Amino acid sequence: MKLTIYNTLTRQKETFIPLHEPHAGMYVCGPTVYGDPHLGHARPAITFDILFRLLKHLGYKARYVRNITDVGHLEHDADDGEDKIAKKARLEELEPMEIVQYYTLRYHKAMDMLNVLPPSIEPCASGHIIEQIALVRKILDNGYAYESEGSVYFDVEKYNKKHRYGILSNRKIEEMLNTRDLDGQDEKRHPVDFALWKKAQPQHIMRWPSPWSNGFPGWHCECTAMGKKYLGEHFDIHGGGMDLIFPHHECEIAQAVASQGDDMVRYWVHNNMITINGQKMGKSLGNFITLEEFFTGSHALLTQAYSPMTIRFFILQAHYRSTVDFSNEALVAAQKGLERLLEAYSRLQKLAPSDTSSVDITGLREKCEEAICDDLNTPIVISHLFDAGKVINTLYNGNGTISADDLEELKTVFRLFIEELLGLQTGATSSNSHEEAYKKAIDLLLSIRRQAKENKDWATSDRIRNEMATFGFKVKDTKDGFEWGL
Repeated sequence: MKLTIYNTLTRQKETFIPLHEPHAGMYVCGPTVYGDPHLGHARPAITFDILFRLLKHLGYKARYVRNITDVGHLEHDADDGEDKIAKKARLEELEPMEIVQYYTLRYHKAMDMLNVLPPSIEPCASGHIIEQIALVRKILDNGYAYESEGSVYFDVEKYNKKHRYGILSNRKIEEMLNTRDLDGQDEKRHPVDFALWKKAQPQHIMRWPSPWSNGFPGWHCECTAMGKKYLGEHFDIHGGGMDLIFPHHECEIAQAVASQGDDMVRYWVHNNMITINGQKMGKSLGNFITLEEFFTGSHALLTQAYSPMTIRFFILQAHYRSTVDFSNEALVAAQKGLERLLEAYSRLQKLAPSDTSSVDITGLREKCEEAICDDLNTPIVISHLFDAGKVINTLYNGNGTISADDLEELKTVFRLFIEELLGLQTGATSSNSHEEAYKKAIDLLLSIRRQAKENKDWATSDRIRNEMATFGFKVKDTKDGFEWGL
């Protein structure tokens, strides 16, 4: 199967052709680690986890680089305000790198729970100051930047005379000049210019020596410098959230062209936003729900806890380029859908083969591959799996037969797409160990009921069934024992 993917730069789907086949290089903007990861962080992590898994499945030797931003990201994307991590450290009375360490570990823990594969390389901005200084020096040498009072700024208007600033976001520099009113612009020649290096104020803790001042790199420098270091001057995919198209990724393109003459990236890929009441969910807006709060149900807007796999499934039910609006109703629906899919997968393992098949599973693998290779269309993959789940339930209920070859193919396809490509853990739908214990207690109670039936103790058997029904449990006796649900 050929992978097609939507390229934000060209605004169309394109066939993925790696620059150095069989190698495929992908850089994705990771978190700025000054707070707990929230649902908005989960979406790009899961989106590009799917792409990473798919690239490997298609036979590419994929190198996935996802950075940690631990310096230089100011409160406002336009070079003003306090460093987000430094501000958090000041408020908590900690060293900035204590904040970085704490929240990086929290991010990794959340990603593990979501079954997001670790990237091949996870570089930190603070560990690549030398590379960022070299990038700034190169842009200065090429005439596209200038020094001002110890800081260095990218000269956007000069760059735009020969190249196009706004090529990714489809913005015009004239409009940006009329709308961008920036704090500190007295240091700049033009308000649209952005910082490559900032001179540190006396109170600024994170600072490094440079040819221009003791200071720190601009936020946009880190990805250009680290992408070049680990993937080369030209690589295949650069990903991130749609909110990064401007200014972050636009500035990255300008930095690459200004330093080496052309863009580094062939395919720019962006996931859409998670919204809450129609507004982007984000730490800066204060409207976020952390992943831990989802897993424990401890946020005021949540009616219950949701397992990591429910969150993953909720995100995969929508195409990565569409907006997903948070609601408890949508999460409950995702939870029930995941339970149905995993129940079918569990029943599949219990099916016995027959000599012939009365059901038709022809083309299931091809349809799923076609969908996931068509710009990561996970909702269509899931719909095909649900259709196959109906076939499995028919067989499980004794209303059909399946041959050994067809059964093995069905098991292989479900394992490939549910576990390996969609990354859904089949044994991890509970939100915590308490729910696992609760399920085991129900199983124990129903085992006692089954023993009572075998002993013809109908009173005990009926009492357990009837009282469980009053609590909302549905119990179904099967030839192999029992099943239950809510």
